[in-house]
Amino acid sequence: MSNVVPFRRPASITIRARCDVVSVADDLFAALDGLQDLAERAALMNRPAPEIDAMVQGLLEAVGAVERALDCLGEGSEAAPG
Repeated sequence: MSNVVPFRRPASITIRARCDVVSVADDLFAALDGLQDLAERAALMNRPAPEIDAMVQGLLEAVGAVERALDCLGEGSEAAPG
């Protein structure tokens, strides 16, 4: 056994550059668009109605979560739970 704590190297500069507010917000908007598109396509699938309803409801909840994250980012504070 070793009691040596491994040295943790700092994250690379390219990763840190993608961690600013603008890039995170842009990625959240892209995720939001993708989730909304996915919910629309899922609603049109030829599957049993209860299955479609549950799937679309889950996707809409995910949309709400991303919207709350965007609200937090835009306001600079925590958004109220939805």
